[in-house]
Amino acid sequence: MQIDDTDRALLTALSDDARRSVADLARDLGLARSTVQTRIDRLERSGAIAGYTLRLGQAVRAAVRATVLMTVEPRSEPEVLKRLTALREVDSVITTSGRYDLMAQLSAPTTERINDALDQIVMARGVKSTESLIHLSVKLDRSR
Repeated sequence: MQIDDTDRALLTALSDDARRSVADLARDLGLARSTVQTRIDRLERSGAIAGYTLRLGQAVRAAVRATVLMTVEPRSEPEVLKRLTALREVDSVITTSGRYDLMAQLSAPTTERINDALDQIVMARGVKSTESLIHLSVKLDRSR
């Protein structure tokens, strides 16, 4: 699918505020409402827009966040992933290249809960080694 400058402008506007009305977007982009709606529909069908989501405010986000970098035994990734999926503190798991095989993002209301999750990850069958990073402060976050 070809994405032109108008599509990019529309995606940027929706990234800033996905709840904006089509009429508001059309006015800001200088396009007809029907054109904007057609483009949004096309971007959704093509997968360029994968969905819309809610971004939680600081008041309800987990107080403690951590990143865990893991190396895993060959062919054990499915078993490790199954174990990580069972831990409610694990928000996401990403495969990586380089020194580590997996990266998990964790969040919990207390350091004790993060510590318990880290203990379970270290003990999971197939996990060779881990390195944990506790998040102290956010300097830039464009994903929220």
